[in-house]
Amino acid sequence: MVGEVVFKGPCAAGPITVQIQGNVTANEDPSAYTLGAWFMIQDVSNVIVTGGGTLDGKGASVWKYDDGGTPMAVSLVMERVSFGKMNGLFFVNSMGFHSKITDSHDVVVDALTITAPATSPNTDGIHLSNATNVNITNSVIGTGDDCVSIGQGAVNVLVSGVTCGPGHGISVGSLGKRDNELNVSGVKVIHCKMSSTSNGARIKTYSETPELQATGITFQDITMDHVANPIIIDQHYHSSKTKDSNVKISDVHFIDIKGTTTTPAAIQLDCSATHPCESVQLSNINLQPAGGVTALTATCANAKTTVTGTTTPPMPRLCS
Repeated sequence: MVGEVVFKGPCAAGPITVQIQGNVTANEDPSAYTLGAWFMIQDVSNVIVTGGGTLDGKGASVWKYDDGGTPMAVSLVMERVSFGKMNGLFFVNSMGFHSKITDSHDVVVDALTITAPATSPNTDGIHLSNATNVNITNSVIGTGDDCVSIGQGAVNVLVSGVTCGPGHGISVGSLGKRDNELNVSGVKVIHCKMSSTSNGARIKTYSETPELQATGITFQDITMDHVANPIIIDQHYHSSKTKDSNVKISDVHFIDIKGTTTTPAAIQLDCSATHPCESVQLSNINLQPAGGVTALTATCANAKTTVTGTTTPPMPRLCS
């Protein structure tokens, strides 16, 4: 058992390798984490975090205190890291997010296994914030929140070969909750599978947000297995439907998405009336009902959409 651990640079030598081996368990007292993280890798270039070990965050002891306000400790944070790697680790039951990459660039994340119950609050698998040139590959993630959440300031992000479930799917956002957020661009989510998740391929923004842009976003070759809300743009996330988002979403592609859904609304494009979505493409979509659902619908509001190939269920004409 260890409490808060900080590896802080700058460091003159490199590459630096941090090996986490065996089973490492967290201090169950949340007040022990003054930086909001259990393991913090900070201000370091050319660092590798590996070792095949397990980080057990003992989250079950604190989830009952989660009020949706103050975040619980993240199991492992890379902050102001450049040319970093994280691979071959196991994360279990983080108090808050399992891992976070923030204010960093050129980071590769590979072969992680992340596990927490579907009921655990705010236990995102991997969260990105103000992160550029990040690759997340070949990982298995099941949590109580987003498997991967791609937040403000994310630029040139690849998510590939991720199996997600349980959880809330793979999301761009949420965006616009705070002032001074940065634009998002160049996000590719490809060759992934969602299983029994509450959302699939999702973009989410709050209402009454600062002016922001989210552009160049692709979800491609995604398999849905008993997924609710498999394709969704939600610009009224946790917000009133009567107030609009100032996040401008454009150049979005949903391509080669297939599988089954447990909700009738298979495709939901709910965009802002004041900042409508532009250049939204749906191509070769094949979603079928499951879990007692008998018919599927596709809905669209304030989205300029093009459809190519076969799309099931079909999009309404007002979106074309």
